[in-house]
Order: sequence, then structure tokens, then C-alpha cells
Amino acid sequence: MKKILTTFFCGTICAVMLAVGASGQASDTIDTRKIKAFEIKGDREFGEYLASECTACHKASSGGSNIPVIAGRSVKEFIIALYSYKLKTRRSQVMEMVADRLSDEEIAALAAYFSSLK
Repeated sequence: MKKILTTFFCGTICAVMLAVGASGQASDTIDTRKIKAFEIKGDREFGEYLASECTACHKASSGGSNIPVIAGRSVKEFIIALYSYKLKTRRSQVMEMVADRLSDEEIAALAAYFSSLK
């Protein structure tokens, strides 16, 4: 059932992304001292488990897409990006929806996993 829901959610994300386009700029307005995910040691294996939803859109290379490559991003960069969407200082309807439902533990785990892909 979980796999079916994940597949459905990924398809929905892709459809919405195509409909509205991916946009967003990083913002310098986030106080990183208040981000709880930085206090959590991310579980790389848990991040790998969660990553299939991310990799439905974020591929290993951009291939001309406006969807950024996230593999190899630093833990700090990854966490700040997701919190920017969570706090609506970086705009993308799809990524705001995704970030809103992720816990601090899940964000830390995803950051640990994607940063390990160099």
C-alpha cells in the first residue's frame, strides 16, 4: 500500500510540476540556528528509503530540465533548500507541498543520503 501511495504521489508531483513549472530562488532570510534538522544526525539508509519520491523528478543530471540535481549537495545546502520551501521563502508549489509534509528527521535523513552521492 505504501508503494502504491508513493507511486501515486510521485505521479501527482510530476503532473503538477509540468502544469505550473518549477521555480524558486534561494533566500538569505532563513536563520539556520532555528532549523531543527541540523541537530539531528541523518540516517543515510532511511534517506535512501525515502529518496525514490525525490528521484522521480530530480535526476542524476539536469538534461536541460529546470529541476535541479540534488545528488552531491552538501547537508547544509540540502536542509536549507527544503526549509526555504517549508517557510515559503523559496517558491515552488510542488516543493512547498513536499517540504511541508517532511519531518525534521526525514529532512536530515534525505540530506545525509543525497550528500553521500558524490
